[in-house]
Amino acid sequence: MDTSEQANAAPGAQQAALDAAFARVRFVLVETSHPGNVGSVARAIKTMGFGGRAGTLVLVSPREPAVREHPEAVALASGADDVLRAARVVDDLETALAGASYTVAMTARQREFGPPRLLPREATAKASEHLLAGASGIEAETAEPADIAFVFGNERFGLPNEAVDRCSVVTHIPANPAYASLNLAQAVQLVAYEMRLALLQERAAPPSDIGYAGQAATAEQIEAMFAHLQQGLEAIGFLDPAHPKKLMPRLRRLFARSGLEQEEVNLLRGIAKQMTLAGRGSPSGDPSDHRGDDRSGHTTET
Repeated sequence: MDTSEQANAAPGAQQAALDAAFARVRFVLVETSHPGNVGSVARAIKTMGFGGRAGTLVLVSPREPAVREHPEAVALASGADDVLRAARVVDDLETALAGASYTVAMTARQREFGPPRLLPREATAKASEHLLAGASGIEAETAEPADIAFVFGNERFGLPNEAVDRCSVVTHIPANPAYASLNLAQAVQLVAYEMRLALLQERAAPPSDIGYAGQAATAEQIEAMFAHLQQGLEAIGFLDPAHPKKLMPRLRRLFARSGLEQEEVNLLRGIAKQMTLAGRGSPSGDPSDHRGDDRSGHTTET
């Protein structure tokens, strides 16, 4: 292919990559009360270019189980009924976040512990980086790129602490503190707009060589790691399960700041395995063998 052919092919390939990035963005609504809000959210995300893939909108235990067919939801979707029909309804947040490597909780509530807090523009910029890293990383040729997800709570109560703790970062819309009244669809619209801008800006920016970047760990891999790590800490007596205090929330916050890759998760699970064996008084095998079992049949060399 000569130079002119490459120049003509580049915009098409660039647009295909952008479309693929848009398709890997999820919007998760947790225990939404009003069917109309679900329809309005479908309209909001379609307006910003999302919803082209089934399951872009994920509904966790909505109050109305048949919300996708509810007349109020369909009416307020207003042309985005295709996004509404393609929404996934799941029973828990763990299922909703499966396969996502970067998750953003929307909450204005201040917490002593929890994921790092970013403004929406910062959070969406990092989300865009994750999407591009997943698409162009060394392991992308053999692994399906992970999604990113934005998580919104119930209209009245917001997100519970355990849902926030599962996310990579926290964000909130810095509205007028004297009247910070945004409905659910408005909040989703603003975040979707910032995500759209971040992706379009990444398309316009020249590519840069950032060196090796491994495949980002998904939400379920990180949760399994924390369960394994807690088991190991209990085995060696460092964590008292009767009085855990804030050890695990602090560790969650620590690792959320780092942006774990799959190999790093496997490494940490290998350490947790050795702690468990040591705590039980079991032989740990050859000390020179530091391979970690990730409970999925894979091992990683350190």
